[in-house]
Amino acid sequence: MIFAERALLPDGWAEQVRITVTGGHITGVATAAAPQPGDTRVSALLPALSNLHSHAFQRAMAGMTEHRIAGRDSFWTWRDLMYRFLDRLTPEQMEAIAALVFMEMQEAGYAAVGEFHYVHHQPGGGAYADIAELSNRIFAAAHLTGIGLTHLPVLYTYGGAGEQPLAAGQLRFGNTVDRFAALLEATRAAARTLPADTRVGIAPHSLRATNPEGLARALPLAAGNPIHIHVAEQPKEVADIESWLGARPVEWLLANTPIGTDWCAIHATHMTAQETAALANSGAVAGLCPITEANLGDGPFNGPGWLAAGGAFGIGSDSNVRISLTEELRTLEYSQRLRDIARNVMVEKDGSVGQCLYVGAALGGAQALGRKSGQIETGFLADLTAIDLSHPTLCALAPDQILDGLAFAAPDTVITDLWSAGRHQVKEGRHLHRDQIITTWRKAVKALIDAV
Repeated sequence: MIFAERALLPDGWAEQVRITVTGGHITGVATAAAPQPGDTRVSALLPALSNLHSHAFQRAMAGMTEHRIAGRDSFWTWRDLMYRFLDRLTPEQMEAIAALVFMEMQEAGYAAVGEFHYVHHQPGGGAYADIAELSNRIFAAAHLTGIGLTHLPVLYTYGGAGEQPLAAGQLRFGNTVDRFAALLEATRAAARTLPADTRVGIAPHSLRATNPEGLARALPLAAGNPIHIHVAEQPKEVADIESWLGARPVEWLLANTPIGTDWCAIHATHMTAQETAALANSGAVAGLCPITEANLGDGPFNGPGWLAAGGAFGIGSDSNVRISLTEELRTLEYSQRLRDIARNVMVEKDGSVGQCLYVGAALGGAQALGRKSGQIETGFLADLTAIDLSHPTLCALAPDQILDGLAFAAPDTVITDLWSAGRHQVKEGRHLHRDQIITTWRKAVKALIDAV
């Protein structure tokens, strides 16, 4: 049982709330209740967010790509550095990095993650004895941390638009559709050892990394699970796809695929107004990664147009250069303010920007990961975050200002507790296995950097 002085329920804030959790699900919500002996008592309880887009291994690169090299740095020069980094990454290091990432996500208030997993093979592209070796390493990290996992093996067949051959670090990603199907089968078999809330979807990496025929063959492999795809992140990508396929990426997907509510369009940054409205109306979730998009110089998402069309959105930490739920939310809003020279942009009509950001990301993230979560309600997964309302950044706020304070003023240290499908993994701000995870991480990352 969890007793909260305040809790954010679907119809707003309620006081003296007692939550019953059974088998990972919320089985009771009582308001105006009294705490009972043995209850876990918290200050305020929120539905936890899902981190809908992560490349865990890139966490080990944080701080290593912020040095200007000759010419103008861009996403594409960053990508070249990332490929070189990949040449030294071992399965053991992959597991240690993922465990740290997942722990940091939970301490920041995320209950689940969509791991967009595209490193499948050995350096140079040779196969491991078990085709699912590196997915198994992600699973081991998820098992240790207890995070909810939607695993998204990536189909990556070509090195660029127009069926360019794979090169350099891309060789560790490469699969034909047939080989991808075998990988997916092995991965789903291995995932059966994880908790029941685990999902295995698919992630065609991008239109530039596949082709129309391959994408059409891959989509049925989702088998009702989530489908994630990078799209329209960079102007060069948009131009390359338009030159090759005769249409912009979002335009082409809407015309040629059964895109719908089980899809998540990662970034979707460079869209026309027409594309924005049409993609929102499809029911797909916009997978926004504001910190990474700022770090890579991608540009801002069209938030006002998306909200006006009723679009769903969620947030993800992508490159994991900085894992902070609160900073993702405020960076999303601030990117809109800087572009529009305006304030309080990410909200329809009047109302709380913090509430629009937090509640929208909770619901959209859950949809993107195929999780029945995102709100505190009977029958939903117990993905829950507790925050400390006595913290200096929150203590003076009225209930209808709490989410504004969380999104724009509070540090992630206001998170006191975190449950992933009822698994109480963060207590008093610390993950249960923090010391073990950090010790293993330090050893792994030192060996990796020494090798690089």
